[in-house]
Formats: sequence, structure tokens, C-alpha cells
Amino acid sequence: MATAPRPRTTTRDPEEIARRLTAWLGVRLPGAQAVRMAVPESNGMSSETLLFEIEHPRPPVRACALRLAADPAAYTVFPVYDMARQYRTLRVVAEHSDLPVPRVLWLEEDPGPLGAPFFVMERVQGRVPPDVMPYTYEGNWLHAASDAERERLEAASIGLLARLHDQVPPGQAEFLALPGEGDALRRHVTAQRAYYDWVVDGRARSPLIEAAFDRLEELWPHDPGAPVLNWGDARIGNVVYDGFEPVAVLDWEMAALAPREVDLGWTVYLHRFFQDLTAAFGQRGLPDFLRRDRVEARYAQLTGHTPRDMDFHTLYAALRHAIVMLRIAYRQVHFGEAAVPADPDTLILHHGSLRAMVQGSYWD
Repeated sequence: MATAPRPRTTTRDPEEIARRLTAWLGVRLPGAQAVRMAVPESNGMSSETLLFEIEHPRPPVRACALRLAADPAAYTVFPVYDMARQYRTLRVVAEHSDLPVPRVLWLEEDPGPLGAPFFVMERVQGRVPPDVMPYTYEGNWLHAASDAERERLEAASIGLLARLHDQVPPGQAEFLALPGEGDALRRHVTAQRAYYDWVVDGRARSPLIEAAFDRLEELWPHDPGAPVLNWGDARIGNVVYDGFEPVAVLDWEMAALAPREVDLGWTVYLHRFFQDLTAAFGQRGLPDFLRRDRVEARYAQLTGHTPRDMDFHTLYAALRHAIVMLRIAYRQVHFGEAAVPADPDTLILHHGSLRAMVQGSYWD
């Protein structure tokens, strides 16, 4: 992890995007210009982000962020990028909760101006726990913080999930209900199976991922619980902090109606993913931060809902993450950055921990 080249995140020309954005903005806000444009270092491999400022006598917001759907020619990480869905989700969360989400300004569904749909929102100043190198590694602000400061951040971050799940009426997010038969959890897992089939279409299948799906059926909750609005990518790497307090909750492309534990399992496992990698490279990491027992207890205290079936939900999070990682690995193969090994499971960076979860030994 420390030496492997980072896979490319875009096939677009930033200067061309900047020119076209300025032309589009001049129509939406006559006399306006987009200036000081930049691509953040942490730009993802799904939707792309462009940061810019509006130069205008009366801009609605001066510092902006633009979320642009992935280039269809770039071997995308996800099959569909519904920017209108993300835009609407942000508006619903802002209208029905006190979560700090960026103010959304414009939605452009026509792919003509920039080559794909996009939306523009305010840019919130602050700092984000890094993914590369992960915040569990030495040398970043969160790792260097005191135990008390990290505990403040942890408590505030779990509070985001509690407030989201409690405050937003599910009926207001019905557009996020996944298609298919059965309850919300069954539909969620069915959608993940469809995503996996798309990832391996024309590629080697993963016996480990398929074994994990089988194990899910064995662990299936007797009562999955009522669905709530799930953030989807519920992790601290998608939060902007002022000091140790959240000031913006980002990245809603995986939002859906699902049981509370789907978000909780993702929060717990995505930290463990980074922690396990850090330990494997000989560093201590942050073993006492975002521990599963602490997350569950704090969430129960805040909501009155005791998390259930968390072995199922942490396995499900690891499985979902494995499918994304397999797609990213096949994307690297597509661009000539990697080759397919004899065992495709080794393309999944956390294949060891996922196998331990399938076997029931990971949390021992």
C-alpha cells in the first residue's frame, strides 16, 4: 500500500472542464466567472469534484464545489451516477434534519455543458481525515490528536448518524427506496448482488465474495427493523471538521432506505479496514478509536435503539467494500496499471479479514 501507484481518477482535461464551466456559469449567473479552479488531492474514482470560486458582485455563495458524474468512457466504479438523486438527497437532509450539509445551488442534468450531469454546492472550509495515507497512519492531524480530541470527534460523528436516522422522516426519502421484492434490507442486498454481477461481467468472478453472500443468508436477521434514510458512505473520511466538530457531511451517492445497522456496519468496518492495513504495515494505528463496542453503545445511548445483528452488518459492509475494491482493481487492469492474478480474490486488499468474517473468526 505504501509503494503501489495510485490508480488514475479521471480521463478528463481539467483546463477544458474549467473553460466549459465558466461558459455555463455565465448563463446561470450573468456576469459571473469561475476562478481559482482546482481538483482536490483526494478526488475520488467515482464522481469527480472541482473546487472553484465565483467572481460576481452578488454571488449566492463564493466558494463552491462541483460534483460531476463520472466519465462513462473511464471504466466507471459504479454503473449509474444519478446526480439529481444526490442533489435531492442533500435538500431533503437539509430540510428535515439539523445535519450540517453543504447548501446546494444548481443542478444540471444536461450532459452537454461538461460532458456529464453535475451539481454545484457551497464549499465548506475545514479539514478531512485523509484516506491516502489513511488517518490511522502516523503523520496526519487526526493521528496526532490527543485521545480526548479523538473521542470528541468520534462522539460527534456517531451523533451525525443518530440524528440522520431519527430526524429525517422515511417518507420524505421514498425516492431512495431500492427496486425489487421484499423488505428494505433484502432489496439492498439484491442490489449489491446485481452490482457484483456487473463488476465481474467479462472478468474473473470472486469465490470469496460469493462465499460472503452465502454467509449473509446464514446470518440473515430475524427482524431487520424499519428502514431509515441511510447516508450510505457513512465514514469520517466523508466529513469536514472544524477542529473536531463536523461542519459538512459529504458524499451521498450511496444513500438509500435501509435498516439503521447498514450505516453503522459501514462506519465500524471502514475504520477497521484502515486499522487492519496500518497494523499489517507494522504501525499501531488507532486501535481504540471507533471501536465496534463503543460505536454501538454510543448510538444506543443517543437513539434508544440498540444495534442488532452487527456480525451480519459488519460482514455486509466488508462484502460491499470488497465489490468496490474488485471493480477498482479491474479498472487498473483496464488502464494497464495492473494484471489479473491467478487468484482474483487477492485483488481485494482486505481479502484476509473478509475471509475471517465469513469463517466467523474475525471478531474473536
